[in-house]
Amino acid sequence: MAYSILVANPKGGSGKSTLSTNIAGFYAAQGTKVMLGDVDKQQSSLMWLSRRPDAAPPIQGWQMIEGMAKPPKDTQVIILDSPAGLDGKQLRALVKKVDRVIVPIQPSPFDMWASSDFFTELLAEKAVRKEKTFVGVIGMRVDPRTRSAKELETFLSAYEVPVLGWIRDTQLYVQAAGAGLTLFDLAPSRVRKDIDAWRPVLSWLDN
Repeated sequence: MAYSILVANPKGGSGKSTLSTNIAGFYAAQGTKVMLGDVDKQQSSLMWLSRRPDAAPPIQGWQMIEGMAKPPKDTQVIILDSPAGLDGKQLRALVKKVDRVIVPIQPSPFDMWASSDFFTELLAEKAVRKEKTFVGVIGMRVDPRTRSAKELETFLSAYEVPVLGWIRDTQLYVQAAGAGLTLFDLAPSRVRKDIDAWRPVLSWLDN
């Protein structure tokens, strides 16, 4: 059975597609058979995938708008990029089908306010309460040494959700995305600092 990861946040512009594509790129670089599912009507992840060079490690696309179709039998990892405003029945249907939920969030009051009800609903889901599905958070476009990062950690402590890592604000993600690539497709010398920031996230995904 394929290992599945849902990337979710109710607020648009939180970094869901950046995380989804880069997680897919990591697994593809390891030779894993990856499927990137896009539940968002904007289909940002699949648009990115259409730009991916033939020479890059392959990632299969999966349009999810019409529902949860079964992936090909040889799929090893599924990453689902979800829409803004995910809640209720759709959230419940996705959470009970995945092994991990990653929530990207920026350390601004607006992002934290927008995410408050989402965390309450997500953590109340039966699959999460029964520890069949695990939830982690990634701080996006932030330096962990800043006051903003500390405020985000304080906010998240109320929900007892682990902060898996911090993704800094760098044009490397934008430049790679425009070419259908991820940090894991670029020369190690260019991305060493950023790949190091990903290590705790990838370790949590593999546990």
